[in-house]
Amino acid sequence: MAQVGSAVPVVSYARISADIRRDEHGVQDQHKLNRETAARQGWAVVHEFTDNDKSAAKADVVRDGFEAMLKALRAGELSDGTAVQGVVIVAEDRLARRPGDYERFVEAITYRDGRVFADARGMKDLYSEDTESMGLFGAVISKMEVRKMQRRMRRSHRTRAELGVPVGGTRPFGWLPDRLALDPREAPLVRQAAMDVISGRSLNSIVGEWQRKDIKTSLGNNWSSRSLKLMVTNARLCGWRELDGELVRDASGDPIVGQWQPIITSEQWIAIKNIFEARKGHYIYPDGRVGGILARDFKEHRYLLTGFLRCGRTKPDGSICNASLRVTRVKECVQHIYSCPAKTVGGCGGLGRRGDMVDLYVSEAVLAKLEEVQIAASVSPAEWEGKQEYEDTKARLEELRSQWAAGNISNELFFSTAPDLEKRISRLRAEGQNFTASAERHLARSTTDVVEIRRRWYLTEEEGGLPLSIKRSYIREALHAVIIYPSGGGRRPFNPDLLEPVWRET
Repeated sequence: MAQVGSAVPVVSYARISADIRRDEHGVQDQHKLNRETAARQGWAVVHEFTDNDKSAAKADVVRDGFEAMLKALRAGELSDGTAVQGVVIVAEDRLARRPGDYERFVEAITYRDGRVFADARGMKDLYSEDTESMGLFGAVISKMEVRKMQRRMRRSHRTRAELGVPVGGTRPFGWLPDRLALDPREAPLVRQAAMDVISGRSLNSIVGEWQRKDIKTSLGNNWSSRSLKLMVTNARLCGWRELDGELVRDASGDPIVGQWQPIITSEQWIAIKNIFEARKGHYIYPDGRVGGILARDFKEHRYLLTGFLRCGRTKPDGSICNASLRVTRVKECVQHIYSCPAKTVGGCGGLGRRGDMVDLYVSEAVLAKLEEVQIAASVSPAEWEGKQEYEDTKARLEELRSQWAAGNISNELFFSTAPDLEKRISRLRAEGQNFTASAERHLARSTTDVVEIRRRWYLTEEEGGLPLSIKRSYIREALHAVIIYPSGGGRRPFNPDLLEPVWRET
């Protein structure tokens, strides 16, 4: 047997499932105990294998330290040639919680004769069938206990969710540490962010403003678009309870209401969810159609009218080019230029116009349209027409369940009728949510102060001006596109008559 001096060379293995303090104190304590155990046996620890913050009960968790240890045991040496003749652990549940992992360990350590193994209680002979069987039985019991704990935790989470009890963990932004009462400073910020999203403002714009104002998350970190999206799409905002990304509902199919104070209404939250569901990972055309999947390097628009402007130059066949204008920069020119792309990329390359003048003209036209329509005086949309059908269908399903539970109808009748009613309820619920989202967008527009919009339109965001995404949302609400016609050869004065807005019906 290869030895280091007079001591048997062994490795130490340590594992802990959750390193809450992130300082590895748990695994370091285990390695210390392992060295003491090795010393009592007259062995020497030549290497330490560690799996910190990793579960041994989950099949999808790869324990790099465990796998490296098995490789060294089978080879009988470390990668640098140092001999390995055994393993020291604190307890077998640190080594394996799944029978398959324990069997792999036994096969590796007994691959050659003369290997040693010990835990804090003393040495064990893994070449003995009784010892191997007891270890394998312990791994089975451990796996059963883990599953029981997981089931109890799931039941506990479900029970708490159905009671509307707040979850633990990090304090949600917008609430006090009790997770029930609203934070007087943070809650208004959350409410305004939600209203801005409904109005069409981008997450990046809101995050940029919060970073300039040095607004931090409840953990003291900077906000990102991802963290802001997770917050505004969380049902907690409107007082509803979620579990695993799904609303927790009662027997009637209605969402469970939590015990905490809501920041926004349920209608506003539904509007936000619908906005993100419609846009998830896809390009959104100016007319609201969902386009193709966005490229990974997709970025927000940097200019007011990209995507709205179309080339009106006449082609040889008499039709207009209709290509979407792009932004180009000309050397020694301060202003950006909207121009038709080259023929090789689908345009004609024969039209360009000063960006600042086009932005000014279209901005004034849109502002005038807002004033003309008088959004603030518009009538609120009527109540959803399908509401009564939705309530009646839910009542029919509930009555059907009651009759079946009482034994008044057969299983065949119940199970052939209930699925159709459930599908109809699901369809009507989706229609109702879409109507609610539309109504909230209408409400956001109806309470708009057009005078205030005009005042903020030409200011920078630092001066309190409207974010670019908000201005683009107003333009999108007002028109489909703007066709720009050629002005002839040479440099000519800007002529607004050569711009044709294609307005939406109001």
